[in-house]
This record gives sequence, C-alpha cells and structure tokens, in this order.
Amino acid sequence: MITWGISANSHDASLAVFEFKRKGLLPDPSLTLKFASHSERFSGIKNDPHLNFKLIEYAQQWGEPDEVVWYEKPFRKTIRQFRAGQGWNYAENNIKKYLQQYSITAPVVCASHHHSHAAAGYYTSNFKHATVVCIDSIGEFETLTIWEGKGSNLKKTYSQGYPHSVGLWYSAMTQRIGLKPNEDEYILMGMAAYGDGTRLYQSIKDDFIGTSGYAMISIKQNLHRGCKDWRPDLITEQDMFDIAAATQMVYEDILRYTLKKAAHNSPSKNLVLMGGCALNCSANHIAYEYFDNVWIMPNPGDAGSSVGAVLAKYKKHITLNNAYLGYDIEGDYPVDELIKELKSTGIAGVASGRAEFGPRAFGNRSLLADPRGSDIKRRVNDIKQRQQFRPFAPVVLDEYADGIFKGHHNNFMQYTSTCTSPSLYPAITHVDGTSRVQTVPKDGSGIRRLLEAWYKETGCPMLLNTSLNIKGKPMVNDLTDAQEFAIMYNINVCS
Repeated sequence: MITWGISANSHDASLAVFEFKRKGLLPDPSLTLKFASHSERFSGIKNDPHLNFKLIEYAQQWGEPDEVVWYEKPFRKTIRQFRAGQGWNYAENNIKKYLQQYSITAPVVCASHHHSHAAAGYYTSNFKHATVVCIDSIGEFETLTIWEGKGSNLKKTYSQGYPHSVGLWYSAMTQRIGLKPNEDEYILMGMAAYGDGTRLYQSIKDDFIGTSGYAMISIKQNLHRGCKDWRPDLITEQDMFDIAAATQMVYEDILRYTLKKAAHNSPSKNLVLMGGCALNCSANHIAYEYFDNVWIMPNPGDAGSSVGAVLAKYKKHITLNNAYLGYDIEGDYPVDELIKELKSTGIAGVASGRAEFGPRAFGNRSLLADPRGSDIKRRVNDIKQRQQFRPFAPVVLDEYADGIFKGHHNNFMQYTSTCTSPSLYPAITHVDGTSRVQTVPKDGSGIRRLLEAWYKETGCPMLLNTSLNIKGKPMVNDLTDAQEFAIMYNINVCS
C-alpha cells in the first residue's frame, strides 16, 4: 500500500511517499519512507506553496497513492481565516478539489497541523517517551502545543491559540527590519550578532509580550499583518541590527520560559522540538538546560508535515538517520574531482546523490570551500550575492568536532557552538565567535568520504558548507539546475 503525505496550498509545499507493507502474517506492518521533497525544488519557485506536476511524476515511480494524508484540518483553517479577517476561503481550502487539479483522486484523510508537527518529530526520534513542544506561526488555530509521546501514542497536554503566536511575532519583526517574513527569519538571526540587544529589549518586550490571560505566552497585538509602523524613529542600519539582537534575546527568553514549564509538567527528560521556530539554531541550545536528550527533525517546519501527517495516522516510529530523501542524481560521489577543485580554487559545488529534504544542504547539493582562507567568506558571499554579514556553516568530521567547537552540535546544523580556533577557520566563524556546525558520523556518505580525503590531503577536518542555489531560487535539484548554477557563477559543480 502506498500512502502520500502532502503539505501544500499555504507555504512551502512538500510531498512524502510511504510504503505500508505487511510482513507475512505478522500483525505489525512496516512503514517505510521512500521519498520526500519540496515542491520548490521541481518548480524553481522559492517556497512554492503549491504542488508541482514534475514532483508528482517523480513520486509516482513508487506507485500511485492508495490514500493521501493531508497535514491540517481545512474546515478549521477556514474558520480561523474568517475570524482573522482573511475572508471566507472554504472553496480555496477544498482539498479534494485542490488535489484533483493534479489528477490525485485517492481517498483523503486529514491530520491537524500541530499533530502533524508533533508526529513528524516524535515518530522519527529514537525516544519511546518524550515531551514534544511545537512552536510556529499558526496551524488551524494553534500556535504553541505541548504533547506527551509514550510508546505509539501522542497526547496533547497544552494548547495555545491564535492570535497569541510567537512565530507570527518573530516574522513581524523580520518584516520590520526590511526582510521578507516567512522566509528571511534566519537572516535576522545572523544580524543579531551585530546589534546591541539590551538597547531595545525592554521596548520590544513591553510593546509585544505579555504573560497574562489564558495563553502561556500572550502577544499583545495581532501581528498577522506585521508591525511595519512600530517605532518609526528607528531607521538606520545599526537600528535594524539592534532590533534583530533584541528580538533574538526576547525569543530566547520565551523559549526558556516555555521549555521550563514543559519540563516541570513532564516526567520525561527527552525533548522533541518542532515547528518553524525549531529552526532557530542560535536558541536551540536552551533545550539542554531542562532536558537531557533533544531531537529536532531535520525539517521541523510546515514542509516536514508531509511526513508528519502520515506518521500521525499510523502512529509508527521510523528511522531517520539522514535527510537524503529527494531527487536522485545517480552516480558516485565525485570525491577526487572535488578535492582537485578545492585545492586549486578553494571553492567547488557538488550536486550528487539524493537531494536533502529540508531547508539546509548537508553535502549533496552544496557549495563547499576551504574554511581556512581569509578571503573565502567574502568570495562565497559574492558568489551567492549575499550581504557580507551573513555567516557560513562548517561541515566537520564528527570525531574532531569537540576539539574545535564548544557547545552542542549535531549532523543537522541545528545548534550554534563557539569556535575555539577562529583565527584558523575565519570563513566559518561568525562575528560573535559562533558556528552553526554540521557533524558527519562514520556513515559512508559522500560528504563523509570527501571530508576524510580532504583531511588526509590538508590536515583540515572540515569544509565550509552552504546551499547550492542561485539567488532568489531554491536549492539545485537536478543536473540542469547544477549546470545553470555553474554557468551563472563560473563555479565548477561536480556531479
């Protein structure tokens, strides 16, 4: 039996393919994740909210769906949109009709938005008992939920609803500093290191954040349409840096308060953190102040809910050791070619194997560089046409990470840690001395073999790693995309 999980019609559409198979007469069937990808990778439209025919065609190689699990409850979403002044969108939220546009006629069942988030995290963790915290902009009504995962069951223990949304507030502050909400929040995170958070901390907290009422974290304003008019006196670049820094400080306070409450009310010392806010790698270390073990699914936002919706229905744990779930560029990982290019020019692209599922590149659709070069950061930012204050991440052999980085790190770039030798690795060290570290275990992956070869050649156990994408477009998906990148930026992309 083939089940498709779909998250679409709102923001960053995705599709996941599962195979549900009985093993002889055994009562417990297996559930296997065969494929998962963002629609944007096939359409070329950043954060494409709609399904794409090329995506569907690629997914069909595993078979036509016998059923579809949708990632939220459309009627409840319609009610919330009406209450929020967005009009009566019942026809727009008619999911069966929406799917028929793409010739998808299989029976449809729906999971709720936050249930999909929670399930995506809990059922991909190795935990048999865990506290699950989901924080995002908004589902149907919910903006923050807490769950207890035990065995095969997920039970909701707390729910906070619209308009009290931490995610909407963070997106509104992203818009306030001139960035694109629901897309550029990670840029705000990087900008924060250049600002003085103490200058505007109290102003932001007083104007936006409350602790009264039914909500654990109350928001004093409905920020669905942003807050562009907040503090019009703040106009300089340094003002924007200071807003970013204060926003990050307040968010970390909120996360600390939320996790403290969740830990106090839970017997488990295992945490699953989900929702778009779980992508805030500068704050995620706070989780370890209250929990012993933490799991963040590599795609914790809405796109990951295509996986979560199916897991919510079947209540089954699956193994998720990596995020290589997308389009496959077949062939051997080009280790020798990459080494030659990196030693020659310091920078090389790679498009090989299965594409990453999630917002981050983990070595299969990456722009790689020597982290030791004093001018590498500027060169890579020039190639990607990014602001020079933007940081880059290192990808490092797991066994050497603790000797170079102090703090939490894992193989999904979900934490920032302090680089102990910033002068040796200037290209991957942010202005505040931190790095968003990706470690690579001894898993035989292409990026692992490349790092081993690079270390043997240079004595350096890491590379700078950023996503292989043309400015304004999603990550490279296939060889055509890779060739377009190579031509546009005059960079050798190895496949």
